[in-house]
Amino acid sequence: MGSFFSTMFTPPTAGDDPNSAVVAAHSKATYDHQWEAAKSSGKLMVIDFSASWCGPCRFIEPAFKEMASRFTDVVFVKIDVDELADVARTWKVEAMPTFVLAKGGKEVSRVVGAKKDELERKIGMFRSS
Repeated sequence: MGSFFSTMFTPPTAGDDPNSAVVAAHSKATYDHQWEAAKSSGKLMVIDFSASWCGPCRFIEPAFKEMASRFTDVVFVKIDVDELADVARTWKVEAMPTFVLAKGGKEVSRVVGAKKDELERKIGMFRSS
């Protein structure tokens, strides 16, 4: 019975939550805009490639949102691989979640899997470099 009620309310995904610092890119145009802005600003951009059906993606989502609220000098973008498959292919994403860290228009690192500590460590390392 509990599972019945829990399926009646699905919380918004990180990028769709108006209180989240994570930008949900539901279109190539939105992604391109975020990419160009981060590239020209020299800010670190963390791209979360995930899928709505991916359990580990849902598991790490609250931590990703929390990092976005804490690291305000970093651009956090969430991409659903089923919506923007071309973008995922461009970055050669093969598993979810995959977090690509890019700076100055180039990939500087990546984390494959729901590895919160590793992701946080890499963000700390590359945001100030």
